Amino acid sequence: MKQLLLIIVFILSCSIGFAQNFTISGKVSFEGDLPARAEAFISEISDFQKIDKEGNFSFDSLYTGTYTLSIFAEGYTTLNRLVKIENSDLILEFKLKPLSAEIKTVSISEKKDNNFGISRLKPVEGTAIYAGKKSEVVEVEDLAANLATNNSRQIYSKVAGLNIWENDGAGIQLAIGGRGLNPNRVSNFNTRQNGYDISADALGYPESYYSPPTEAIERIEIVRGAASLQYGTQFGGFINFKLKDGPENKPFELVSRQTAGSFGLFNSFNSIGGKKGKWKYYGYYQYKTGDGWRPNSGFDVHNAHANISYQFNAKLSLRLEYTYMQYLAQQAGGLTDALFEQDAQQSIRSRNWFRVNWNLAALNLDYAINDRTDFNLRAFQLMAGRDAVGNLGFITRLDDPESERDLLSDDYTNFGIENRLLHRYQLFDNTSIFLIGMRFYNGFTERKQGAGSIASDADFSFKNPNEPEDSYYDFPSQNLAFFTENVFYLSPNFSVTPGLRFEYINTTSDGYYYNRSTNLAGEVINEEKIFDEQANTRSFLLGGIGLSYKPKEQFELYANFSQNYRSINFNDMRIVNPNYQVDTNLQDETGYSADIGIRGNKSNWFNYDVSLFLLSYENRIGNVRITDPKLFRPIRFRTNVSDSRSIGLESFAEVNLLALLGRKDSKSKLNYFVNFSWMDARYINSKETAYENKEVELVPQYIFKSGLSYQYQNFMISFLYSYTDEHYTDATNADFSSNAVNGIIPAYQVMDLSVKYRYKKWLVESGINNLANEVYFSRRAAGYPGPGIIPAEPRTYYLTLGLRL
Repeated sequence: MKQLLLIIVFILSCSIGFAQNFTISGKVSFEGDLPARAEAFISEISDFQKIDKEGNFSFDSLYTGTYTLSIFAEGYTTLNRLVKIENSDLILEFKLKPLSAEIKTVSISEKKDNNFGISRLKPVEGTAIYAGKKSEVVEVEDLAANLATNNSRQIYSKVAGLNIWENDGAGIQLAIGGRGLNPNRVSNFNTRQNGYDISADALGYPESYYSPPTEAIERIEIVRGAASLQYGTQFGGFINFKLKDGPENKPFELVSRQTAGSFGLFNSFNSIGGKKGKWKYYGYYQYKTGDGWRPNSGFDVHNAHANISYQFNAKLSLRLEYTYMQYLAQQAGGLTDALFEQDAQQSIRSRNWFRVNWNLAALNLDYAINDRTDFNLRAFQLMAGRDAVGNLGFITRLDDPESERDLLSDDYTNFGIENRLLHRYQLFDNTSIFLIGMRFYNGFTERKQGAGSIASDADFSFKNPNEPEDSYYDFPSQNLAFFTENVFYLSPNFSVTPGLRFEYINTTSDGYYYNRSTNLAGEVINEEKIFDEQANTRSFLLGGIGLSYKPKEQFELYANFSQNYRSINFNDMRIVNPNYQVDTNLQDETGYSADIGIRGNKSNWFNYDVSLFLLSYENRIGNVRITDPKLFRPIRFRTNVSDSRSIGLESFAEVNLLALLGRKDSKSKLNYFVNFSWMDARYINSKETAYENKEVELVPQYIFKSGLSYQYQNFMISFLYSYTDEHYTDATNADFSSNAVNGIIPAYQVMDLSVKYRYKKWLVESGINNLANEVYFSRRAAGYPGPGIIPAEPRTYYLTLGLRL
């Protein structure tokens, strides 16, 4: 009943009244030649209007209130003006002056907020609402970093509170976690590309084996836990990779980047794009190969993408996309603590291989119904698979070259469609914004596990393909969701954004597994084939609210609260792994997240965002050590450990030191940033005394990053220092285990140096990663690519030569 009343109150509060509409029109004159392109923009309604050859523009269907009007024209200064509609139409006149070469440079810097690679999402972008939410935007073009290897430590250096696993020196898979959540394959974020899902199965297996090459990314959009209402029920939030889109002003452009680096690294990235009439296109192909810094760690990666869009008219556009990735990587396996101390570079696994094949298609339709209402529809299809073969046993046991390897094979066939309607209307003499959307998702995963070959090469064939020896399952899933949010501007400076999301989820498993008991010698003494069929259907309502107070353009106080939910995944339902067992009574995870913070900038020379957060996690799933009641040996047990609460401080500040010293007109920029987070995450309300008040695993108490960047015209040099505090890997806070799966991850610090120079059509990038040659690790793996300690890379070098035609 309470939920029904909440829905009624929300819908009534979002009801759109009938108010008189007005028009803002104007005429722009230019002190010089007519520009090739000119537009007018009103930020409150996120609407662009073209300025015609006579200099005229018009915005219709507006209500009384104050608006921010901006006039853009190529080769001319940008004009910003606050205008107010009272009870009549507005007719305005503007005159733009040409840019001098010096002014033009300043204008470009202002457009990018002069933040050296970091900015924030606007309150409304397209058909999405971000008002009152904590957000970051990584501007890739402004980075001096090792893009060829997708170096996460550098790329996300200005995003506070991220724990990064550095077990993949080639950057094939992304592994980041926020606010104490597991970084494994970004599984605690809703991960998207150009707004659509890219993970293996958004419901049952939200791990991303595919990540787009950073060289193809325009920007990375990150929203924390409050993103759950619009994008789904992940505690971590939302990550969207917005790919480059080709130039607007020419029919053809070629970009080629060739990179060579340590340990045989070679990366070739090539793209084409352009616009001709109503057609626009972009595509790239990347090939990456290398030997890896440890033995048995070579890789070959092929990555390709193509998109084409057609602008039917000023209101309607259609875009088609296709993404392909295929890679093969040998995995050096984990190490025990003793082996790591002896020689972190060594490998005692030579038969472990991993293969991924990813095919992803998408359709995107945008339709501006009128000046106040926008509609977006996106549909996507995933056909993909991943195969892993090797020795899954503890690293303390030698790999017998005559023994059969463990083989795991997944095939994913998923389809989804999501649509959104965003409408602007007048309320309390201000423009408010209403969003409503629907999402349907159908997933299907086929999973096999059994004996592979005894060979040492990348042979992914089953010994018994029709009936694998360990398990064979189908995992169908369906999801239907409805969501709505509304930005109420109670005044020009203060907004309230309530939201609701209704979820229907159905996950099913159907198959069999073998239950075996072995003696201390590893010989099977008992075997039982068990047929297993489970269905789990649930529906629920999530709510949230965001607040934003912006007394002036350069300062904002924000706060938000959002409920979260995360369903158990396929690994939790059934997987055969000799290193751990799964609790058959596992339950879904629930909770909420909340933020309060301040953010802003000062005259484009000082930028900051400081916030406190609370993450409440009920029925949290984690790994603990228990004794197998049959074999009387320690194993990892995956279960609902208990509730947990995480509180923390996330802070970021960046300053242009030259501007601070009074040299605001200098052509040089010397930027210094500090990124600091503090977290305290504890298990609470636990039925097991062994977990009560213990630290949540994978939560460094302190993460500190600091960097200094110098830029003069087209030259940039950047230094980065990163520190991650020690933390545990399981809920019992074990300091050590003989098999190295559990234990402490010691604190580590890493330094990087990067240089970038652009000359006309040419680009040169170079750098040294792990400048001090720190020996460290950030992960203890339970299965692939371990088990055991996965050492991070030592000092490495890279050199990139780029050309744009």
